[in-house]
Order: sequence, then structure tokens, then C-alpha cells
Amino acid sequence: MEKIVIVNEKDKIINSKERGTLSGPDIYRVSALWLENEKGEVLLGKRVKTKHKNPGLWGPAVEGTVDSNETYEENIKRETKEELGLENLEIKKLKKQRVTDPYNHFTQWFFAKMDDENFKIQKEEVERIKWFSKEELNSLVKEDSPELIKSLKDFIKNDFN
Repeated sequence: MEKIVIVNEKDKIINSKERGTLSGPDIYRVSALWLENEKGEVLLGKRVKTKHKNPGLWGPAVEGTVDSNETYEENIKRETKEELGLENLEIKKLKKQRVTDPYNHFTQWFFAKMDDENFKIQKEEVERIKWFSKEELNSLVKEDSPELIKSLKDFIKNDFN
């Protein structure tokens, strides 16, 4: 079973644990990609219904828990290749978000722009993907749509308005 990084309130590594053994106070790391096309639309992925966390909800098209042997940057590159089949994107670091409800983690957000749409979707993780205009996203956030992952709504509300 894979081990994931456990950190303290300042995001400093203090331990690692097998994924299935996390408990409530454990804080872990997640990487997420804000991917835009040339029209400024944002690519989101609908999580498969079999996922343990946020099943059937829309979230970043690329998102993953950081393993014990990798950095946020290494994780987002690996996840981008696994979940969309994309390599060699120019990825820029954005802000880090502290998430406490309903999960307990730090999300390091990254940004990339792309014109190519030759995605190879990882069907075990993502049911489907869709480009959303920023107006659509803002509307979903304003309505507090139950279709979006809470941490994505918080990120849009606090960082993209």
C-alpha cells in the first residue's frame, strides 16, 4: 500500500502513513491543477462515483495526494500524466490552501495553459472532463452548488474573483 506524507500545521513533514490508516487529526498534502485553454475556460473533472472522497462531484481535472517520496511539484506532474495523459506542460505554482472541512489537508495549486485537447482520461479516477467558463464557475460558486468539491468552491471564491 502506498504511503503518503503527514505534515504539521505549518506544512512541515512529520511522518508518513499508509493511505488507509489516516485518522482525523492527520494532515496530508494534495496537489491540484487549474488548467485553462486559450479561451480562458477551466478544465474540471467529474470524479467517479466509486471514489472514497467527493464521489460524483466536479473538481480539478488533475488532483492527487502527495506520496511520501515526492514533492508537490513531482506529484502534480505525475498526476497530470496519469489522469490526462499530458506531459511537458509549463506548470506554475499558485497559492497553497488549507482545507479543514470535511478533510484535513493542504492543497498546493498549480496553473497551466494549453491548446491541445488530446486527453487520455484515467477512467478509474475521472468519469468525464468538461471546460467551464469562469462565468459558469462563478455562478456555481454563488449558488453554492452541491456539484462542486467544497475546496474548489473556496479556491474560486477567494482567489479568482
